[in-house]
Amino acid sequence: MHPNPNHWTRRTFLRRASSLALAGSAAPLALNLAALGEAAAFNAGDYKALVCVFLYGGNDHANTVVHADAERHERYRGIRGTLALARDALGPTLLRPAQPLPDGMQYSLHPRMGALAALFNAGQAAVLFNVGPLIVPLTKAQYLSGDVARYPVPPKLFSHNDQASVWQANDPEGATRGWGGLMGDLALADNGGSLFTCISATGSGLFVSGDRALNYQVSQNGAVRVFGLDHGPWGGSSMAAAMRELMTEARTHELEQAYNRITARALGAEGQVSGALAGVQLRTAFPEGNRLAAELRIVARLIAARQALGVRRQVFLCSLGGFDHHDHLMTYHPGLVQHVSEALAAFHQATVELGVADKVTAFTASDFGRALSSNGNGTDHGWGSHHFVVGGAVRGSAFYGVPPAPSVGETGAPDDQWHVGHGRLLPTTSVDQMAATLGRWFGATDGELDLVLPNLRHFGGAQAGVTYPRDLGFMT
Repeated sequence: MHPNPNHWTRRTFLRRASSLALAGSAAPLALNLAALGEAAAFNAGDYKALVCVFLYGGNDHANTVVHADAERHERYRGIRGTLALARDALGPTLLRPAQPLPDGMQYSLHPRMGALAALFNAGQAAVLFNVGPLIVPLTKAQYLSGDVARYPVPPKLFSHNDQASVWQANDPEGATRGWGGLMGDLALADNGGSLFTCISATGSGLFVSGDRALNYQVSQNGAVRVFGLDHGPWGGSSMAAAMRELMTEARTHELEQAYNRITARALGAEGQVSGALAGVQLRTAFPEGNRLAAELRIVARLIAARQALGVRRQVFLCSLGGFDHHDHLMTYHPGLVQHVSEALAAFHQATVELGVADKVTAFTASDFGRALSSNGNGTDHGWGSHHFVVGGAVRGSAFYGVPPAPSVGETGAPDDQWHVGHGRLLPTTSVDQMAATLGRWFGATDGELDLVLPNLRHFGGAQAGVTYPRDLGFMT
């Protein structure tokens, strides 16, 4: 559960407000500098943005980041059967890390993901192995023991709605605040246009909902207009103006006044966004017929308009659905991952055009990964999954986390310790670790990250030969 929101807000405010006051002239220089750094984290003059790309349905990670060396590809093919990608098709998307993986291990991306593979090889993207929700670090034996009192597991594993919610908010379906929104809360005081701190380009978004930071929604074309003012049955600008006046004028009834005040704010925000975007022209070409690309394009345009909107820290949410491939994996998955690859590449190029490539970091997320074994025509729900981080501040051309060898977890092989049946991955990196790494780059302090990410306090040590650092090191 998240801490009490009133206490959280008050504590955050007091920490930031008092850090400099506590650092008196008699204090050691190191203490003064540490306090200055914590107090000024969100007071810097630069701009930073986090962009979550959520892949709804549970992306099949094994056909996204694919075993490419001969030994492991043969094992992967033996388990997947007709769902395996041919090794001779993986050459053009072979990932070439700056530091090769041990034991000759190699990976490629899906053959339709050439644009993202090029970003990785150019140092602008990284792969995070086997990420998923965890409350505490777990070994396979601990998970299979079923002793959830000693070894707690995330609630309602393998459930789409619940796991999408746990990924975004650390709580199952019904949660109201996401960790992106809570990070937005931290930045509100330093954003003149606080309404535009957290923005969803994909409808209502839990990830960008905070305690105080609102989930401001935009369409692929910009501000969402009040429908009645543009499409009313009366027609004409004079009638629209009259309706606008009725919807915003002061009222004596308390509820009517509250409604009109909210409407006035919405209309004002619509005008502000539309005006800010009017002067934005992007040369970067985004692929047509690609919904994710359209959402990322409006995000890029909003980033271009950041000064007009009065923001220095922003959190965005985009998404693409259709990844629940119990059937027809080989028919539909290739087109989806191609859309992800091309959309992320175009978005990164737009940030380069805008001169903010090192100020904007995009990352993927999904309900869960999928089983390595085939169900005949597709794959069933899993847990851990591989993900991407893209941006100029990313320590790219690198893999982070524990690379799992192909296994279904039921053979007793020495390298199946992270497969808990049918090739489902027990995560070796938690969502909280990934989020904390992004959050530190964004400007949050360690104390604030503990409040935003309630399970983070359980990570920082090692277990069964695996380290679980609070900072995964993939950001500069």
